[in-house]
Amino acid sequence: MAKKIAVLVSGGGTNLQALIDAQGSVLNSGKIALVVANNANAYALERAKKAGIDTAVVLKKECGSHEAFETKLMEVLDENGIDIIILAGFMTILTERFTSHYPKRILNVHPSLIPSFCGEGYYGLRVHEEALKYGVKVTGATVHFVNEIPDGGEIIAQKAVYIEDGDTPEILQRRVMEQAEWILLPQAAEKVCAAL
Repeated sequence: MAKKIAVLVSGGGTNLQALIDAQGSVLNSGKIALVVANNANAYALERAKKAGIDTAVVLKKECGSHEAFETKLMEVLDENGIDIIILAGFMTILTERFTSHYPKRILNVHPSLIPSFCGEGYYGLRVHEEALKYGVKVTGATVHFVNEIPDGGEIIAQKAVYIEDGDTPEILQRRVMEQAEWILLPQAAEKVCAAL
């Protein structure tokens, strides 16, 4: 039986779309059962609805504190019998209280080859800006398990992407998504679901 996946999102949901598109081809051992957003206006919610996937919105400001937010998130996930959690552009750092509740069951995709350009404050365009500033010739994406240290969990998979002359952070971000994140995330999700 396919493992039940919840995808946690904050924005546009391009990584969510890659997972949706991979179902039944790359991703067979797991099925996206729920998409949870911490932003009521996240376009990812529309992507989920178009694919017939249940959605939920959990807002920190309505919960009153980060602890209450995480408690509500855990309730939603556990009520839905979720086996695997995938963070896909989820712009919230999760505490040890949350991550230890789902050991080796939370995956995140990071837009660099960890341990480069990662950790607290390294997300979105900043990762690509730093890679270009440093002058590295190869970057990429990493899928890792999530623990209480930002980008600190065990690495599941990595894929390299070459930096080209004339790259801007925006161009590089797009290439890393297309050539690494959207390929790697479904593969890693399948690997983890198959092993459960």
